[in-house]
Amino acid sequence: MNLKMKLNVAFSLCLLSLTTSVMADNAGENNLVDQAQMSQRQEQQHNRTREASFKETEQTLRAEAERLEKAKATLQKEIDSLTAQFSKNESSLAKQEEKLRLETGTLGEIFGVVRQNAKTLKSDLSHSITSVDRQVYAPIVDDIVEAKSLPSLKQLNGLWQSMNEQIQAGGEVAQVNIPYVNDGGVKNTEQAVRLGSFGLITAQGYVAWDNGKHVAIPYLKQPDDGPTLTTVSPLLEGQTQTLVVDPSKGTLLAQLANAPTLMDRLKAGGVVGNIILVILAIGLIIGLLRGISLVVIKQKIKVQLKDPQQPGNNPLGRVLSVYDKEKHRSVEALELRLLEVVVDEQSHLEKGLSMLKLLAALAPMLGLLGTVTGMIDTFQVITQFGNGDPKVMAGGISMALVTTVLGLVAAMPMLLAHNILSSQAESIRTILEKQGIGLVAAQAEKDHSTEGELEQAA
Repeated sequence: MNLKMKLNVAFSLCLLSLTTSVMADNAGENNLVDQAQMSQRQEQQHNRTREASFKETEQTLRAEAERLEKAKATLQKEIDSLTAQFSKNESSLAKQEEKLRLETGTLGEIFGVVRQNAKTLKSDLSHSITSVDRQVYAPIVDDIVEAKSLPSLKQLNGLWQSMNEQIQAGGEVAQVNIPYVNDGGVKNTEQAVRLGSFGLITAQGYVAWDNGKHVAIPYLKQPDDGPTLTTVSPLLEGQTQTLVVDPSKGTLLAQLANAPTLMDRLKAGGVVGNIILVILAIGLIIGLLRGISLVVIKQKIKVQLKDPQQPGNNPLGRVLSVYDKEKHRSVEALELRLLEVVVDEQSHLEKGLSMLKLLAALAPMLGLLGTVTGMIDTFQVITQFGNGDPKVMAGGISMALVTTVLGLVAAMPMLLAHNILSSQAESIRTILEKQGIGLVAAQAEKDHSTEGELEQAA
């Protein structure tokens, strides 16, 4: 009985647990369905919101497009109106130009000729020294050149008067006061004589006139026998005088600076160039003195060769005197004594030649030094001022080139002198050696004959 009751209780418990599990599963399924339905409703609401936003944006864009279309139509109307007006203006302008051409007739050609002559005259005035005191009508000429309409009668009259003024000024010798800037950059008023339209003459000679700055500056170099304010005084008194005149109105005078003299070129060499010139002078003096000395010695040797029995005060005489001093000596001793005298004479003959050779080798080296120094100066100028103006580099380049030329020019005559003098000394030494060998041979023959006599006597 108890077992049966226990089984019933166990069965009841199992049934109860199964019922509870089924009820829980049904409740979970109901919750999932609710969640899915809620998510669907939210998504539908979001889609409706986006659709409304899209519709609103579409309406805005359509309104903007309509506004732009209206603006485009308005602009097109303005373009059409302006195009029509432009065409109308062009047609009207063409008619007016044709009317102007018919009415002016040959005046247009006259205007062209007047403007062309005015431009030519303006160009001449801008480079003429007559602007110092004789360019009263220059503003009228400028007005004609700049004008776009027919010149007036006043302007035509002014053009003629300006031409007439320049013709008269070209034949005048007038005394004027001009602003002058000297070599030191100091500006003052200088008295000058205007020689027609050819040049301005001051106390220093010809000066260049700068029309742009309205000031006179000196030329770098004056012509030979060039006039000065003092020498042209007879012209102011109406007298006839012959002067050096530049027919190019200053161009040839300016070119004189580009043709430097020998002294100008030597000055461009600077300190190194002066040292090379000193070396050249020393070398030439040494060569001249040694050349004279060798010529005198050679002449004495020629005289000595004609009378070898009387040794004189010359290298050959001293060699011959060695043989006459001691009659009783061996051949070996005589040979050594003669060699000693020849070596001693050779040192006297070649005196100064080594120094001449050294100077000849030193001159081109100094020229190279000047070249390097000049290029260093040139590069320093380029660093400071750039290479836009070649004039600022001219000093260093001139030094570089002139010192090289001086070094080569100095070396060549010294090398030539050294070679000539060495040949002369070698010629004299050959004569001394030949005569010395002859004396040794004579002594050897003498000793041999003495030994033979002794043997025969024995």
